[in-house]
Formats: sequence, C-alpha cells, structure tokens
Amino acid sequence: MKSEYRQKTIVSLALLSCVPAVAQDPDHPVKPNIVIIYCDDLGYGDIGVTGHPDIKTPHLDRMALEGMRFTNYYSASPASTASRYALLTGRYPPRAGFRWVLNPDSERGIHPDEITLAEALKEQGYATGMFGKWHLGSTKREYLPLQNGFDEWIGFPYSNDMLPPKHPDIALMSGNDTLALNPDQSLLTELYTKESVAFIHKNKSNPFFLYVPYPMPHVPLFPGKAFIGRSKRGLYGDAVEEIDWGVGEILTALREAGIEENTIVWFMSDNGPWVLKNEEGGSAGLFRDGKGSTWEGGVRVPCFVSWPGRLSGQVNEEVITAMDVFATSVRMGGGNIPSGRAIDGCDISSYLGYTDVAPKEETPFFYYGIEHQLMAVRKGKWKLHVKTYSQLGVDYFNGKLPLLFDLYEDPSEKYDLSEKYPEIVEELTLLISKKEEEVKQTGSFFDK
Repeated sequence: MKSEYRQKTIVSLALLSCVPAVAQDPDHPVKPNIVIIYCDDLGYGDIGVTGHPDIKTPHLDRMALEGMRFTNYYSASPASTASRYALLTGRYPPRAGFRWVLNPDSERGIHPDEITLAEALKEQGYATGMFGKWHLGSTKREYLPLQNGFDEWIGFPYSNDMLPPKHPDIALMSGNDTLALNPDQSLLTELYTKESVAFIHKNKSNPFFLYVPYPMPHVPLFPGKAFIGRSKRGLYGDAVEEIDWGVGEILTALREAGIEENTIVWFMSDNGPWVLKNEEGGSAGLFRDGKGSTWEGGVRVPCFVSWPGRLSGQVNEEVITAMDVFATSVRMGGGNIPSGRAIDGCDISSYLGYTDVAPKEETPFFYYGIEHQLMAVRKGKWKLHVKTYSQLGVDYFNGKLPLLFDLYEDPSEKYDLSEKYPEIVEELTLLISKKEEEVKQTGSFFDK
C-alpha cells in the first residue's frame, strides 16, 4: 500500500518550490553515497573547531576545516522527535500530526503516507541502513524504520533516558526484532559505529544511504569504557570524544573502501544541549539557552560536510535547515521531491559544487517550539520572537514581547530592537500569521 502510494506521489523535481529543476551537471555523480551522522543534544560550543577548549575532537575538526562548515544551520525543532521528523521528511514538525516528543506508549508515530529520505533514495536503488536512535514511533510495527525505507536497523526506538521504572524495559532492536532489553548503554556508540563500518564495506559497490543517529551526549551519559576519564570535561566530554572517534572510523572506512570521493558525509545535532549546572550539560557557545527553547541555543547547532575532492575548507554563512538536507539529498540521489504534501526544504546542492542549481533564495526560517507552537521567525539577519520558552525557566526580558534581534550583530540575542524597528516587527509578524494559517489549512496526514 505504502509503496503504491509513494509511486503515485513522487513526481518531478520541478515541483520543488525553492529551486527550479535543471539538467544534471555531468561533472558530478548522479548517485553519490550519502551519510548523515546525527548527534543527540550536542551543543554548538561542544566541539573543538566551534570553540570548546577542553573537548578534543580532531576528526570533527578536520572534517570542518577540510570540508564545509555551515555556521547558520538550524535543526527544525529544539526537541528530539520533531527534529528527526523534519530531517527525514523535509517538513516542518507541526505537519507530523503528533506531539513534539513521543513517549514509549504514544499511540501515534510517523504516518504511513509520509515519504522518508530512506524511501526516496531506495526508489533510486540505494541500499539504506540506520544504526542508532529512531524516536518516530514504536507502538505499531508500521512506525519502525524497516517499514519506512530502511533495509537495516539496529538501535533504540526512542530516547535512552526513557527507562524503568517510569517506562517499560527499553529494547535494543535489530529490524523488527529485539536483541536485548535494557542493554549496557556504554557499548552503544561503539556498536553503532562498527555496524556502520560493516554496512559501508558491504555496500561499497552500490550507492547507499547511511543514517547514524548516535544516542549521545543525551543524558544519562554512557561513554564507552575506553573513553571514561579521557576528557577534562567529565563524562559529557568523554561521550563527545567517543563520537569523534566514531566519526573518524566511518571516514576511515570510506577511504579504505575507495569511495570517499563519491560520498558526502553530513554531521549535525538534533537540537541544542541540556544547559545544566553540573557536568552533564553541554554548551551552546555564544548562543542563548538550549534544548527545548527557540532561543538560538536550542536550534542552532553544528553542521559540517565532508566530500574529499569537492569541498576544501569553505565556511558557509547562509541559513540552511534540516529540511534542506532532505531536499538536497533526494536531488543528489537522482530522486524526485514528494508531491501531495508541503515540502519545506530547499535544494542547496549549489553550495556543494553543483553548478546546475541556483543558490537558495532567501527563505524565512520558522522556529517551532514546545508542542509545535510557532514561537519565532528569522528572515535574513532579523529574528522576531512572539513567544519564548527557556529550558532553565528564565524570563530574560521580563515578559516583554515581541522581541526583535539583529543576529548578525547580536547572535547572543541580548539587545531587543523591536521599538527601534517597528516596520520590521510588523513584516515578520505578518510572516508568522501567514505561516500559521498555511500549516493549519494543509494539516497533517492524520487529518485526512
């Protein structure tokens, strides 16, 4: 049923609203391998190249310095489920039809009529593998990865803190089967890395999509035994340094397989960090607040791209989003953008060297926060908050709304300019109203 629906609804790339379709550039591969490494709760300031003085991340630093670093990359949500939905469907979280974080007993999950990135690439002959956290529904078999485009999956169905006694035993799954209940989580980063390396070698002769959503450094922290005590930053730093090791292993596997020049590797985080008063919390760097909030620290996260022979140390300051990664990956894989639904991502392959695609036009980014509320919008340098929420429970501006910031001059959101630029406030307020109405009118698949 789902395959039949997919064939009916995937149409020409010309339907993507952000970028017109043009001929494929013969200088670029039609179907490069695509790898997405996705951390959980890693903050903008938690990596050496983005400013952390005491967490050693040589592989990520090299990836950023030799590839491309996006300094204005946004996850589509400051929470786990919603951000993963947007990455894998190219759609803003409120289109999902479920809460922004799904619990183990949540009755809803990803709708059968959604088209995931894995499904779109599988249509183009890609092998698809996933090793890590899912968190898009688990109470029905139809919600799980194998029913949503992945050939292989090993991982948790939801967050690693959803544990007994508050929740049922957590299952480490392989496909639709359970490997173990309540496993030793200190083994997971290594397990997912080794499975990813094996997947690369097994599929090196064919195009593949590899998705590695590491469960760390989400609390509770479980770095591998070989990494405990290695970082001056405590357990949090140990967990990040193990992820850096994993990234190095994956990049090495691509090189040893002789396919690194035909493989694009993305590294991002699903949202900003827990901002706690002990060693378990991460750092949003110069950005305000963290996970759960739509202040910059909640959704502006690291984003590096490696593609040897094609990228060579560029820093890209354009605003891009997780939904753009979806649209770009589908396009680069030779696939078509799904029709019959709104797609919010744009093809940004021009930034990666594809000369046959125009640069992304300026597109407003909408900040969806707690329970999918539309909290803020960014257009160019301007960001307008109409609602705020702080992980720490802090009211930074004593209840004043709206708030307007110039993110070029004030990325930490310290100086409200709403009274100085009322015309900008009016323009951005109208954008929010129009977006709310559009999302309300289009609804979700659960509404149909």
